[in-house]
Amino acid sequence: MKKILTVLLGLGVATSAYSKDLSFEQYVETLKKEAKADGISDRILTEAFENVKYVPRAVKADRNQPEKRLTLDEYIPRAVPQWKVKQAKALYKKHYPDLERIGKKYSVQPRFIVALWGVESNFGKFTGSYSVIDALTTMAYDGRREAFFRNETMAALKILQEGHIQVEDMKGSWAGAMGQCQFMPSSYLAYAADGDGNGRKDIWSSTDDVFASTANYLHKSGWDNTHTWGRQVRLPKGFDKKLAGREDSKAKPLHEWSELGITKYDGKPLPNLGKNDIKAWLIMPDDLDGRVYLIYNNYQVLMKWNRSYYFATAVTHLADAIKFEP
Repeated sequence: MKKILTVLLGLGVATSAYSKDLSFEQYVETLKKEAKADGISDRILTEAFENVKYVPRAVKADRNQPEKRLTLDEYIPRAVPQWKVKQAKALYKKHYPDLERIGKKYSVQPRFIVALWGVESNFGKFTGSYSVIDALTTMAYDGRREAFFRNETMAALKILQEGHIQVEDMKGSWAGAMGQCQFMPSSYLAYAADGDGNGRKDIWSSTDDVFASTANYLHKSGWDNTHTWGRQVRLPKGFDKKLAGREDSKAKPLHEWSELGITKYDGKPLPNLGKNDIKAWLIMPDDLDGRVYLIYNNYQVLMKWNRSYYFATAVTHLADAIKFEP
């Protein structure tokens, strides 16, 4: 085994099959070797790992996530209470000039930018206090999702190398999600944007950068600002729930859903868009007993951000509740 560990350390490789046989300090050395081979400077490696520590509470948080599942009717009032709606409207109004500028640049309606900001971090109030390097290194060493967190550690080091943030200021969640829009490091590298024109991409303290980064993510993921996200609907009795799903094969033009007897939630007919008909999918997050939605492409984009019906629906609920017209 010593020979195997020596080879692994020399190559800068440690897989979950072996990480349990390495001390945390030895494992950090494999990360440093891999990062250096990927072009990370000695200075950054020293700064990032000089005081790195294993964080047991991050592992505990990962393993003790809530098991009780709420229904959407229970979840939405908790995720989007009235005080958050009120605050969202006030912040939308306060930041509207910047939101309008950024929304036009990236072709994203500003209310969705604010809604994501509110659901992800309560408008920047809850961004996490963990050292991102500590959290990611801990989660990689833990081994349950080693490849994912090891890659995210490498991405975090690249962010430091590019000078967007200092190690001591690089804070995030127990899983390494960073800043007011809670980007993982790989998402930061792919989508973070400079919204205030100062040459940095500061999703920790610059609201303009948070807005631009959020809008850039949506834009690059296929957002269409000519449409909204979808709507809650009613189904006719005896509806075949096998027609529901987000797969491409389950998509139908809106008029076809109407022909199947689906109506708006208030019982009125679905919109007749004629030549401008839009592709839609039917989803039932809580099966037939719960809320039912016809969703458009923009909801699918929100599911790329977070693969949870509850998360995406909370964002759309808050976006619809803002409805502020300057």
